[in-house]
Amino acid sequence: MIELSTIRDLVAIFGVIAGFSYYVLTVRNAERNQKQQLETRQAQLFMRLYETFSSREFRRQWDEVIFKIHYNDWEDMNQNYNREKNYEQLLSWFTVGMFFEGLGVLVKRNLVDIAMVDDLLGVSIKATWEKMGPIEKETRKRWNSPRTFDDFEYLYKELIKYNEQHPELPKLSFKPP
Repeated sequence: MIELSTIRDLVAIFGVIAGFSYYVLTVRNAERNQKQQLETRQAQLFMRLYETFSSREFRRQWDEVIFKIHYNDWEDMNQNYNREKNYEQLLSWFTVGMFFEGLGVLVKRNLVDIAMVDDLLGVSIKATWEKMGPIEKETRKRWNSPRTFDDFEYLYKELIKYNEQHPELPKLSFKPP
């Protein structure tokens, strides 16, 4: 016959098992909720950035950079787009570059997912860096400023790498008329 102390011990063991199981389920649920909240916050942050990118004013400035600023090399750019000449276009250049620089920081710090960036901004990032990059690289050398738009370049490189790792995605291409 089972003694009372054995029953009491079994009840205690089952109580501990039930309590531990409840704890494990609660922790897993909390982790899942935290992950979901983080993903939601990242999506909200990215959508705020996308609102800026798709705003009329930013699109006008991006248009300036891509379609209206023309140069042959760094000297030509520096001579024709400065505070005295074409200052508004120079401001557009910096506004657009700084937007993508900030986005690069967020991608580098894993606050924004590169897949989301690729989905909505991939072509624009590629086109913009390929237009601005050579000038910014030369600026780094001439002004001894190695961090000038380095996070924009990081963003571009990560985007290219992401696309190489996902050959099923359409190619990033943009040919201005």
